[in-house]
Amino acid sequence: MGIEEEVLDKLRDRFPKLLIEADEVRPGAIRIKIDGKDILEVCLFIKEELGFDHLSCISAVDWKDRFESVYHFTRYNDGTMLQLNTVISRENPKIESLCKLWKSANVHEREAYDMMGIVYEHHPNLKRILLPEDATIFPLRKDFPQQVDRQYISRKKARRGS
Repeated sequence: MGIEEEVLDKLRDRFPKLLIEADEVRPGAIRIKIDGKDILEVCLFIKEELGFDHLSCISAVDWKDRFESVYHFTRYNDGTMLQLNTVISRENPKIESLCKLWKSANVHEREAYDMMGIVYEHHPNLKRILLPEDATIFPLRKDFPQQVDRQYISRKKARRGS
């Protein structure tokens, strides 16, 4: 049994009803999916029991009917990577912050909030990081209106100067 199956077995044993998906993506990489409401319980186990000591990235995905917050963890001792996808309601896009478990969550959660509007509850400083603080838009959402009247200049026109 490889390290991936060992980790997956421990996750399945501990959370038999919480895992929506759990599979090996490739050697050394695992992906699981859970409901966003279970984030703290699962992440505490991932950190304390499974030894995933590094949170390298948090991103967000808009699937039109729901959001997902996607986390990437690594174990330093063997390089195993774990991707955790969390399903978040589109009507109430909130999930618990992981800042109290991994300090690296701070900036990543702020960016996901700024671009997608996902609220990371109990975040120590959840405010805009890229857009102005008074912005009311979330530009990476699928329902964000795109400009259709952009003026494009071909390379040929640019070289001619007209």
